[in-house]
Amino acid sequence: MIRKIIRIDEERCDGCGVCVPACAEGALQIIDGKARLISDLFCDGLGACIGECPQAAITIEEREAEPYNERKVMEYIVRGGRNVITAHLKHLKDHGEMEYYNQALAYLDSIGLEIELEEELIQHSHCGCPGSAEREIKRDSTEKNSSTRVESELRQWPIQLHLVSPQAAYYKNADLLLTADCVGFASANFHSDFLKGKSIAIACPKLDSNKQVYLNKLISMINDAKINSITVLVMEVPCCGGLVQLAMQAVEFAEREIPINAVVIGIDGTVLSNQHLS
Repeated sequence: MIRKIIRIDEERCDGCGVCVPACAEGALQIIDGKARLISDLFCDGLGACIGECPQAAITIEEREAEPYNERKVMEYIVRGGRNVITAHLKHLKDHGEMEYYNQALAYLDSIGLEIELEEELIQHSHCGCPGSAEREIKRDSTEKNSSTRVESELRQWPIQLHLVSPQAAYYKNADLLLTADCVGFASANFHSDFLKGKSIAIACPKLDSNKQVYLNKLISMINDAKINSITVLVMEVPCCGGLVQLAMQAVEFAEREIPINAVVIGIDGTVLSNQHLS
């Protein structure tokens, strides 16, 4: 069957192994100094490992592959013990894969392990993707906001990277703000601090599908629209790193060299880092 599955670029992979614990299904192993997909049926195609790779060696492709098999995955995972099982279940719930989640619970029930799993642990464990861990942000309720109305700095529509045309007039010779979806909600001064004077494209490196299309569009913006620069604006959570890697890949594959600036925003809305990458 044709389905989404990860692809590992062996030339880019340096065998660091960071991706291995990021795969809750146990689909990745370091073999002969490179990350390897040990079986198609273990890969769910959700790409949790992508944002963890410092070399941008992992992408998602659509190809002929064995169907993902939750039972086979569980047979492998239970050998890792309670924490590994919990991480996998949380991974499935975080991505809304309730069919696979229920299949996993059914397997645990069939081997008599369901009594060892507490629902509270499954829902709130910090195992799995740390970017999805629940957090409460404390604010001073006595703080007064300015009554001055802030004007929008948005100069275009649409803004989602799947929907925009890389040859649109508003990208011609523009400075591109490539931002993770969540940043606009975390940063109180998003429009004035980051969007003003820029064209924008938004994306989620964790949940969006078909990132190869994203890469192709960014390359076209560089080559054809001749954008001047890319500012990548991401949250502090690990999965957001995939957006930075995507921009770096685009610049590497493009015919032109342009500067990239990466800005990381904290969950509380503060700027944690601002770094020139090229």
